[in-house]
Amino acid sequence: MISGRATNSLQCGGPWCESGSRRVRLPQFIALVVALLVMSASCLNAQQSSPTENQVKSAYLYNFGKFVEWPAKGMTGGELFTFCVLGDDSFSSTLETTIAGESINGKKVSVKRVAKPQNVGSCHILFISSSEQSQLKEILAALDDTSVLTVSDMPQFTRRGGMIQFVVEANRVRFDVNLTSAERAGLTLSSQLLKVALNVKRNPQPGS
Repeated sequence: MISGRATNSLQCGGPWCESGSRRVRLPQFIALVVALLVMSASCLNAQQSSPTENQVKSAYLYNFGKFVEWPAKGMTGGELFTFCVLGDDSFSSTLETTIAGESINGKKVSVKRVAKPQNVGSCHILFISSSEQSQLKEILAALDDTSVLTVSDMPQFTRRGGMIQFVVEANRVRFDVNLTSAERAGLTLSSQLLKVALNVKRNPQPGS
């Protein structure tokens, strides 16, 4: 199940759970684990026992939407909660299939392909493909005045100013967080989300 891939690096015993180097009380992250389990059941075909890496990342993206708060000015898009994909289009079809029919905060989810960062006005979450690595500095600069959550699986993404970076550790998809970049955009990341991150970075050098 997807929940195994996304959460079984958390090892629990008694009232404690281990997440990377963090030791946290079990009640503190139950809500996030439950959300991942519910997402797994509703978004993936029941007969598919071994989801692909892109399906796992898609499920994570959906849950990021539930554990991040946008400022009022950043909640655009009317009745839609919009996930955007910039760059290589191979990920967007999997994302569409995985989150089809879901909603976030009462808004129906949608997936939009964008050709350039200047077109992300209605996006809540932007996945930046690794194909855009050479242009990342310009892309992030173009997003400076927005409240878009940036996510990617490209190397060094959070070190260069991106907000959430997917990483694969021991064949499991995990994620790092650049909290400074998220807060600079006016986003509030749930403490429950931060507790299950592999690494939380502060005060990086954007665009370095």
